[in-house]
Amino acid sequence: MPTLRMLKTFRAVARTGSFSAAADKVALTQAAVSLQMRGLEEALGRQLFDRRGRQITLTQHGHTIWPKIEQILDLLAELEARPPDAMEGPVSIGAVVSVIGALSLVVARLKAAHPRLDVRLLSARSDELANMVETGEVDVAAVVARADETLPDTLKWTTLYTEPMMLLTSREIVDNDPQRILRTQGFLRFDRRVRTGRVVEQALQNAGLSVNEYLELNSIETIIALVRAKVGVAVLPLLNGGNWQSDPLLRAIPIANPPTLRTVGMVQRASDDRKALMREIVETFQATPGNGL
Repeated sequence: MPTLRMLKTFRAVARTGSFSAAADKVALTQAAVSLQMRGLEEALGRQLFDRRGRQITLTQHGHTIWPKIEQILDLLAELEARPPDAMEGPVSIGAVVSVIGALSLVVARLKAAHPRLDVRLLSARSDELANMVETGEVDVAAVVARADETLPDTLKWTTLYTEPMMLLTSREIVDNDPQRILRTQGFLRFDRRVRTGRVVEQALQNAGLSVNEYLELNSIETIIALVRAKVGVAVLPLLNGGNWQSDPLLRAIPIANPPTLRTVGMVQRASDDRKALMREIVETFQATPGNGL
């Protein structure tokens, strides 16, 4: 079988047209170059050089394999030259729906700074994204922390930010007592099957609040639209970049002091050596206007 050393020596001979000149290029003796090229011919089962006369020329077979050997060596050089955490090549980034908007801005800034990155952005639930990272389907993902704060040994966590849980009502509700509001208004609950829904339930329990159940939905945007339309009230994380407190149709009322927090962070495989990618995502996220970090 041809060796890498043989291929490099062949390239030097093909480029210089001389065994002696090639020997200087690859730091071998002329005899060693000649021996390697005979070994390459034997391994491939064909004659690659016309050795008649003083000048070494390629045979038709030699001309046929020359570009292929150049391509092989160029690809190997590319692999050797690119460190494992280089900011280039394909990368898949996931996020929960409530973070995907802010993360899209981060990805846009990353692409501007590193145009050789080929980014695929997708959204799913936190548990789904964690599994996708673990199996290698996604490189990194922005997810909501689990309530028990446990993480498999195969994953690594980096905190991005925390968000206080707040009572969201329409501007027309002037009462500031969360318990009275929750008893008298229909409660729009976020899906209890997912992590954010469980944080909502934890916030209500921590504050000792009971609610007048009305609807359970799995979209924060839909819940906020219903609150604006005075259909009901909700307890949700005060989203980074959501600007709800300046929304003319919404009120955000604290339900506890200190508040229950939803923690958002990035997960990646513990074995993943693309540390620069994670570092730049976190730093870019924190530096992006509107993320409020």
